[in-house]
Amino acid sequence: MGTAKLALEDGSVFTGRSFGAQGEIDGEVVFNTSMTGYQEILTDPSYHGQIVAMTYPQIGNYGVNAEDAESGRPWVRGFVVRELSGRVSNFRSEKSLSAYMEEHGVLGVSGIDTRALVRLTRERGALRGFLSTTDLDDASLVAKARKSPGMVGLALAREVMPRGTTVWEPGLDPAYQFDASGRGGAASPRHKAGEGAKRPHVVAMDFGMKWNIPRHLVDIGCRVTVVPGSAPAEAVLEHQPDGVFISNGPGDPRPLVEATETLKTLIRTAAESRGIPLFGICLGHQLLGQAFGADTFKLKFGHRGANHPVRNEATGKVEITTQNHGFAVDPSTLPADVVASHVNLNDQTLEGLRHSRLPVFSVQYHPEASAGPHDSQYLFDDFRAAMG
Repeated sequence: MGTAKLALEDGSVFTGRSFGAQGEIDGEVVFNTSMTGYQEILTDPSYHGQIVAMTYPQIGNYGVNAEDAESGRPWVRGFVVRELSGRVSNFRSEKSLSAYMEEHGVLGVSGIDTRALVRLTRERGALRGFLSTTDLDDASLVAKARKSPGMVGLALAREVMPRGTTVWEPGLDPAYQFDASGRGGAASPRHKAGEGAKRPHVVAMDFGMKWNIPRHLVDIGCRVTVVPGSAPAEAVLEHQPDGVFISNGPGDPRPLVEATETLKTLIRTAAESRGIPLFGICLGHQLLGQAFGADTFKLKFGHRGANHPVRNEATGKVEITTQNHGFAVDPSTLPADVVASHVNLNDQTLEGLRHSRLPVFSVQYHPEASAGPHDSQYLFDDFRAAMG
């Protein structure tokens, strides 16, 4: 391990030991409060463009395996930990975290004061950063951090969504065929004619979808066709869905104007005219909010972790949730017929919405977990019930 430095736009520089790949990258520096699930974090496309710092002090102790991946490759730009475990101890492990990151070109730095880094980002908000194992000049690194574009205005979902349509089938998980970029390509048909005819058909609009989402949809008895998030409403409806799912994804929802217009059409023609349910998660929640005419905004430092309390406004029950988002829907801008269904108990931000008349609902957090608590899996059952 050599030296690595993480510089922030405010002039702060943290020096540690490199692991994973060598080189230099920029990104938005954020933190995640999960104790486990680092591989799921690395491979979640919603982290595209970000340098993630883990608050738990030791990371890497149980290694990495193919089964726990949430996409075909890591999307995190850089990874920051207090201590990288020197021993991998788990019967499921196939390789070390450092070897996995090196294989996929992801830079890491360990041995820095992650508590100080997190306190800084909580006080000042998510900051642009630059991580390097080659350029170790503080002034140069800070200048590079300040040139990073940040997150606001970036349509990063366009860079992670699949290129073609794929059928996700049980027993063939993961169902995607990936090219070198890690994005899904068009796959050959994976089900026989007539197979699964009695199962409701869900079309999932993929803006950077975690694999555990289609796994859950299959588990509740659905057959799933995955289309790019850029697919127009006509292309979605051509598949004759019984339900439409709108996925998570990275970046700012506001530049995704075409997707917002598509969802406006689907709300009108699918949900209102045909009674087809729409269910969104994370970026999908933000896009549905925009389709209803609401505003979205950037949070100071976002919500990322597997321990965020959310109150279900219908039942009053509190769910412990997995979250990963830096933007939110402004509840004061929702129309009168769209109600807040869930609220974050840490900062009172909107965590869910539901139309009072149409079968359209969404949540800001991740009920599919992976990794994280399973308190919110009932939402998939609600979606299944809405399809009849």
